[in-house]
Amino acid sequence: MTAFSPRAWQVVLDAVELDLLEGRLSPGDHLPPERTLAADLGVGRSSVREALRVLDVLGLIRTAVGSGPSAGAIIVARPGGGMSALMRLQVAAQGFPVADVVKTRLVLEGSIVSELAEACRTTSIDLAGCAQILSAMESQPLTEAEFLALDTQFHLSLAEASGNQVITATMAGLRSAIEGYARAGVAGLSSWRATSARLMMEHRGILRAVQAGDADAARLAVHAHISGYYAETHLTPATSLPTTR
Repeated sequence: MTAFSPRAWQVVLDAVELDLLEGRLSPGDHLPPERTLAADLGVGRSSVREALRVLDVLGLIRTAVGSGPSAGAIIVARPGGGMSALMRLQVAAQGFPVADVVKTRLVLEGSIVSELAEACRTTSIDLAGCAQILSAMESQPLTEAEFLALDTQFHLSLAEASGNQVITATMAGLRSAIEGYARAGVAGLSSWRATSARLMMEHRGILRAVQAGDADAARLAVHAHISGYYAETHLTPATSLPTTR
């Protein structure tokens, strides 16, 4: 029997996913250029591009053309589990009304930050991943798509910090719907610069409230953050957004 040999693009995919899982790559990091990845992994650049397309579809990276600090492929998430993948397929197949996604976020994320804040009163909760994502958003110029992808990852990181695997999987599965309406809503904003600055301040406020152990303040902050952006975008309640692409 001939031993199985993975396709060249699969070699790239496996290498990037391993780096993500083992922490050598994190949200906010840029992948090396195509030429570097191809040379390091011994594959052609076409195989690298194919792997990057798969990673993009999976919601793990976002790519931007051109030059400068925002060009290339940026990490926006880590690999998730099977339940999340199934929900992403459901979102892709049928889509969810934006209003339903927003209501679900208010219930889930209000509970997440409240419980995290309460836990912070009595024990040490690892919120380093949440802070790292915010630092990555603040320390480099990002496109609107990259900013909103990392914004979504910040909210997911709060769920991950809670340690509740079902809630984390649900949030991960809704990722494409959350990011999709956030991106679609940009067209309805009067000033992306002002809105993005406000969103960053709100992120910091949510994290501070959690770290301070103030459950009520954390819940109110995340509710105002989610509802405020939805209202500002002027999206209609029934708007259905199946994917982020």
